[in-house]
Amino acid sequence: MSSIQSQFLDLTAHHAKYEAIDPTSALKDSAKDKVIFIAGASRGIGQATAVAFAQAGAKAVYLTARSEDALQETRALVNQANPKTLCSISSCDVTNAGQVEAAVADCVAQFGGIDVADANAGFLGPWTKIGESDPESWWRNWDVNVRGAYHVARFTLPHLIQSAKKRAGEGRSGGHLILLSSVGAQLLMPGASDYQTSKHALNRLCEFVQVDHGDDGIKCFALHPGGVSTELGLNMPQALHAYLVDHPDLPASFTVWLCSGQADWAKGRYLSANWDVQELLSRKEAILQDDLLVNRLRAKT
Repeated sequence: MSSIQSQFLDLTAHHAKYEAIDPTSALKDSAKDKVIFIAGASRGIGQATAVAFAQAGAKAVYLTARSEDALQETRALVNQANPKTLCSISSCDVTNAGQVEAAVADCVAQFGGIDVADANAGFLGPWTKIGESDPESWWRNWDVNVRGAYHVARFTLPHLIQSAKKRAGEGRSGGHLILLSSVGAQLLMPGASDYQTSKHALNRLCEFVQVDHGDDGIKCFALHPGGVSTELGLNMPQALHAYLVDHPDLPASFTVWLCSGQADWAKGRYLSANWDVQELLSRKEAILQDDLLVNRLRAKT
C-alpha cells in the first residue's frame, strides 16, 4: 500500500530512516529541551518514536499505554538511546477521558509542560462486510482511533499552545500534535469499513484542530506511518501482509522531522512517512497554492 499512496504526489518512497530524517545526525538536538507525550508507546511505532525523540535530544518523554508493565521495555530503550532524556510511564486507556486527563496532568507536573503530543494508540479488528460485522468490534475502531485521538488532543492542546508561544519566543517551533492516520483513509477496501472510515474521520479531525487552534500556534498532522509489520498491521487480511515492508524507525524519524519545524507550512494535512522529505519540501508552493492533502470535493474542470 505504500506504493499506492506514494503516487498521490509522485514522490520517492522510503522504507526505513534516511539521512534527512535521522534523529542521530540531521535532526540531532532538534528536540532539545522539549517534552514529548506519546500515547500507545509500549511497542511498535510508538516505541520507536520514543527512542527517536530521545536520540534527537528530548528533555523528557512521557509514555502511556494500557499496560504499564509493557512500557518497561520502551523506557529501557529510551534510557539506552539517551541517558540524559528523562522518562516516565503510566497506565492509560485513551478511550477513557479521565485517564488521559490524569496522564497529561502528571506529565506536566513532572516535566513542566508538553511540546509534542503523539496520539499513536490504534485499533484494527478483523475485516468483515458491514452486513456480517460485530457491532462492538466495528465501533471499537472509532472508539480507539477517533475518540482516543480526540482525548489526547483535548487534554494536551492547552499545554501545546503554551509550548508554541514559548518556543516562538526562543525562535524555535513548538506545539506539535501528531494524529496517527493511515493510507486506508484514502481507500475503499471490502471489509474495512470500520478502520478506514475511522482514519478518514481522523484526517478531518486534524483539519479541525488546525482551524480551531492554528492561530494559537498549533501544528497538527495526520500521519500515515507506512506499512509496518506491527501487531495491528498483521490484523489485516493475509494477502496484504506483503505490503508491510517498512521499518518502525521510518515513521518514528519522520515524526521527529515533523516536529523540528521544517514542515510547519504543511500543518493540518495528511502526510505519509514514506514520502521523501526533500521532494516534499520542493512541492510546498504547489501544495499550498492548490490546497492539497486535505479532504475536499473537487469538480472536474
